[in-house]
Amino acid sequence: MAIDKKQVEEIVRAVGGKENIEAATHCVTRLRFALYDESKVDTESLDQNDLVKGQFSSQGQFQVVIGPGLVDKVYDEMIQITGGDRSSKDDVKAVAGKKQNPIQRAIKTLSDIFIPILPAIITAGLLLGINNILTGPGIFFDGKSLVDVYPAWKDLASIINTIASTAFTFLPALIGWAAVKRFGGSPLLGIVLGLILVHPDLLSAYGYADAVNNGTVPTWNLFGWEIEKIGYQGQVLPVLVSAYLLAKMEIFLNKRVHDSIKLLVVAPVTLLITGFLAFTIIGPVTFAIANAITSGLIYVYDSYAALGGLIYGGLYALLVITGMHHTFLAVDVQLIGSQGGTFLWPMLALSNIAQGSAALAMMLVLREKKMRGLAATSSVSAFLGVTEPAIFGVNIRYRYPFIFGMVGSAIGGVLLTMNNVQATSIGVGGVPGFLSIFPNKWGVFFIGMAIVLVVPFVLTVLFGRAKLKKEDRNASNGTDAEPTAATSQSAASGVTSSTGKTDPNQRTRGAAQVGDEAVNTLEIMAPLTGQAVSLEQVPDPAFAEKQMGEGVAIEPSGNVVVAPFDAQVAHVIKSKHAVILEHASGLQVLIHVGINTVSLKGEGFNMHVEAGEHVKAGQKLLEFDRKVIEDAGYPLITPIIIPDGQDMVERVEVTTGDVTSNQNGVLKVHLKG
Repeated sequence: MAIDKKQVEEIVRAVGGKENIEAATHCVTRLRFALYDESKVDTESLDQNDLVKGQFSSQGQFQVVIGPGLVDKVYDEMIQITGGDRSSKDDVKAVAGKKQNPIQRAIKTLSDIFIPILPAIITAGLLLGINNILTGPGIFFDGKSLVDVYPAWKDLASIINTIASTAFTFLPALIGWAAVKRFGGSPLLGIVLGLILVHPDLLSAYGYADAVNNGTVPTWNLFGWEIEKIGYQGQVLPVLVSAYLLAKMEIFLNKRVHDSIKLLVVAPVTLLITGFLAFTIIGPVTFAIANAITSGLIYVYDSYAALGGLIYGGLYALLVITGMHHTFLAVDVQLIGSQGGTFLWPMLALSNIAQGSAALAMMLVLREKKMRGLAATSSVSAFLGVTEPAIFGVNIRYRYPFIFGMVGSAIGGVLLTMNNVQATSIGVGGVPGFLSIFPNKWGVFFIGMAIVLVVPFVLTVLFGRAKLKKEDRNASNGTDAEPTAATSQSAASGVTSSTGKTDPNQRTRGAAQVGDEAVNTLEIMAPLTGQAVSLEQVPDPAFAEKQMGEGVAIEPSGNVVVAPFDAQVAHVIKSKHAVILEHASGLQVLIHVGINTVSLKGEGFNMHVEAGEHVKAGQKLLEFDRKVIEDAGYPLITPIIIPDGQDMVERVEVTTGDVTSNQNGVLKVHLKG
């Protein structure tokens, strides 16, 4: 497809001109800019550009969604226009990182450390919730637990508790692995470091307070220097600081020790010095700091409960937008480890439900079918603890549902804090969240859940419908009303895209042809085995908001991608994580393994086909190493997209659920004519 140079020039002007571009690169779907000043971006001009499918800013990068098969041509034309140098994704990432202030960098670091271990913590929380149901008194019987009445269940509950508590018991090992990897060291040494800090020969941190009161704290005596012989179960700061030191020391020694003796020197010296400092200096100091932070939070919570609930409950959704919510994960873990429960996490759960409720209400407000579908599916995702599709895809776009979600969440937060509702663990931050709440507080939590379901929903519907009536009156009176996606309709000359603008390229040109035979529908089989889900559940706004086109996503259970139909390989992405196939009718399909996996630069991927090659349905396209991708902290969820701009497409039907590669259809594409 030919590129209109003027449209590319408009993109350059819209991002502030070539003098505002510090570095630029592209991936399979979008342009990625590191800009000197993002305030100079003309978002309205980008929205009006037919090449642009969407735009957003993330982690210091301004991203302009163009679409597969076209973005590389736009990038080439842009480089010619600006005369700039080609940059790699790492170059842009590094430049963007420098623009973040120290707080933003610290938040990103914590996010990079805790996100990879989050599945283990959430799983532990859910299992502890099951244990709570079995052992909590007063849930099923007055003053007694289920295991009290039915002792045969007692050992089952004990086994569940052992399995569930393991992640929290050995939490420093999980944090050590993720932190040392983030800081550039060997993850295996991080695991060993974490295990050292919870060695069974040490006094458990959970029994430290009693040991102090009884004067029985064990000590080491190093030539007259007495060091408390305690572990750091449930602690965050000691292992974080120790992991940083270990990684930097390992890097230092690796550069200076000869290869022939590295195995004998680097790891032993690094662990010995780091471990010694962890027990003598780092541990005691950070342990005291962590306890002081915890005591301060508890004081505020005890003294100003309602105010704390109002602020944290109301503003948590804003923390999600900035990414700062990952910081509080460490605080939750610290509170659980030192106090046995956290009062912050229950408010998180209600905030997620509140944003889901506001998004669901938009189904009764929006007129565009596509956006109503997005509102419905993203609300379900939020109710199950994943709010990004609802927040970024719907609520922020229209603003008022986001605000009403925060209002409901603030009211719920006040209720929870005034009634001392706490969670024993971190679980699923949505409707299933009650499993992590202390059972004796379930009643209050359910009332809070009712508040965040009803208040945002009612306020959003009332305000949204009033807003629509006002727009209708303005339109009937000939007054220009602010255009919104809620009121945009398909134009006669084209199809309305997800940004609410008309794509003039999408016009009917008759049925697609395969040889002499007209093709009316094309069923696309699943290219992977796993669970097919809606695009709204993809943790990337370009996919979740369908900025590039309709499609489906698959949470893979295997590691092989096969051709979903007989096709020609139109394009193979250099980093091997994505491929574009073209059907004989001319329809193109993008298969994109994982999110942000372009950053792996091909590591963990093995491509079996080349551009221009003809493949048969079921033929292996590529393989990927799940461990490499997961260890890097990237989601494995794989979008299958029908890129926008294909004028033969009339509509796309999506099928979700369990799928087996090349046995189940996940997309049915209806072609025009």
